[in-house]
Amino acid sequence: MRGILLSAFAVLALLSSCKHEVKQEEKSKTFVLSDTMKHMIQLDTVTNCNVSSELSLSGVVSFNENNVVKVFPRSSGQVIESKVSLGDKIHKGQVLAIIKSADVAGTYNDLGSANADLAIAKRQMDNQESLYKNGISSEREYNEAKQNYEKSLAARNKIQSLININGGGKTSSGGEYLVTAPIDGYIVEKKIAAGAFIRPDMGDNLFTISDLKNVWVYANVYETDINKIKEGYNVKVLPIAYPDKTFTGKIDRVGETLDPQSKALKVRINLDNTDMLLKPDMFAKVLVSNVEGGQSLCVPRTALIPQEGKHYVVIYVNDSDMKVSQVEVMKTTAEKAFISEGVSSGDRVVTKNQILIFNQLTGQ
Repeated sequence: MRGILLSAFAVLALLSSCKHEVKQEEKSKTFVLSDTMKHMIQLDTVTNCNVSSELSLSGVVSFNENNVVKVFPRSSGQVIESKVSLGDKIHKGQVLAIIKSADVAGTYNDLGSANADLAIAKRQMDNQESLYKNGISSEREYNEAKQNYEKSLAARNKIQSLININGGGKTSSGGEYLVTAPIDGYIVEKKIAAGAFIRPDMGDNLFTISDLKNVWVYANVYETDINKIKEGYNVKVLPIAYPDKTFTGKIDRVGETLDPQSKALKVRINLDNTDMLLKPDMFAKVLVSNVEGGQSLCVPRTALIPQEGKHYVVIYVNDSDMKVSQVEVMKTTAEKAFISEGVSSGDRVVTKNQILIFNQLTGQ
């Protein structure tokens, strides 16, 4: 009797289990995308892709040193006023600084003396010419006076040329001269302040001006990742200031030595900056793409559904024919997931709001 009862319970349990599986199967088979949900999802196709890896680096924006103008002082002296700040937009001819120089003042004094000597030489030459024409003076005396005048004129012209080179009308007899911008652009480097002294032995520039239409991004690569980067690799730059903006470029230079402080190798990326969004010293995330060779099935990374340490995708055939498939992920990048099994080339997968369909198909 007891055996009969146990057998009956087993049959009932089996029937209940089968009924539950049938219900689950019916639920999967009868689930159909509504018109509302259809507009909420997006689809993409499984394709064969070149297997690539992506290296994430930290970077900083800098001005292109091959596309700048450095402004140097024309003479030693003291900075009376600095009229621009780092980052200012400036125009050609704009005054950047006013400098008071003893050398410039001395040059104007020399010019005054030279003009006085020239006036005296001119009067002597005119007198000797008049005397010579009237037969009172000899030709030799007239020629000597003329030569003295020409020497005085040459000396005056030399001093005037020096003043012209040092600014011409942008200098004053009081010794002040103006430092002006030679081009339109931005102040990307400034090395002076009001009150500072400029020594004749410094030889350093006062300002650096760049139009910033093209910039460099320097990124740090640590020793473990050096073998993953080469010149010519494609790069995406994501500035922290503009998280929704992506700038694309290539690595155009790889450093030869490690920085002794950071123990990192610097790589340089050249970027167009026509919208003038990138500014020197901005921080950015740098993604370096490295195509390793070989191919694999790939799907957009957004198609993956992580569940309890596994990955799934929703394969779409039509609005009433969809299924959940577990996939083996080889590697991922910011945009793609490379798959070894679980999908076939040409399959269409849901890449947006797929978790809603996943929950419906799995009864969660």
